[in-house]
Amino acid sequence: MSEALLQNRDYTIVVAKTAANLLKTPPGYEQRWLAAHDAIVSLAQQCEAFDPDGITVYISCRDEAALFKRYKQVLPNQVTAIFDAHYPPDTLDLLNVLQSALDDYFTRKAAHQTKPNGEMILVLIDGEPPDRMAIAKLIIHTTEKLDQDHELGIGFLQLGDDFIAKGFLNALDENLKSAGAKFDIVHTQAFAEVKPDTLTGFLLDVLND
Repeated sequence: MSEALLQNRDYTIVVAKTAANLLKTPPGYEQRWLAAHDAIVSLAQQCEAFDPDGITVYISCRDEAALFKRYKQVLPNQVTAIFDAHYPPDTLDLLNVLQSALDDYFTRKAAHQTKPNGEMILVLIDGEPPDRMAIAKLIIHTTEKLDQDHELGIGFLQLGDDFIAKGFLNALDENLKSAGAKFDIVHTQAFAEVKPDTLTGFLLDVLND
């Protein structure tokens, strides 16, 4: 697949980090997120190369109004400040943040404000998301609104080795069409496997799954 499909496309990064829990958090949790920070900046740089007007970032936070904060037109040199400004919540609200990101895309699409090649949503997740069936149904329903399979891609990057999260993400990756989706728009990968020199390949895999 040509890198041309990565051009003229909007990019959204969802950082779904939860607070460390002494009883539930596996060893090395904080170290993984610290190591991931530089990689996320590299990911933002790669996306910004294809989306020069800035990317959209959703970051989990402990806020009374919402568990995610949205920032638009973010440049790579702003990512660290966004990370430092928020303390992660105890629970993961992946369903609602995905719904928000998808609603935003289709609202802009209806207003003819999207890029010619569509959008890519990249989700970094460190644990087991609740409402897993609802998330799967949301993604399947989303595919029914798409005009072509490369219009929208959703990439999940898993930090750590939560067994339930891994099984759920693999099911989304491998069984979406058999579950009724119009297109297979999901690709999942362990975050540790994505290196700076393989980011473009990962982005292409999201569209070519």
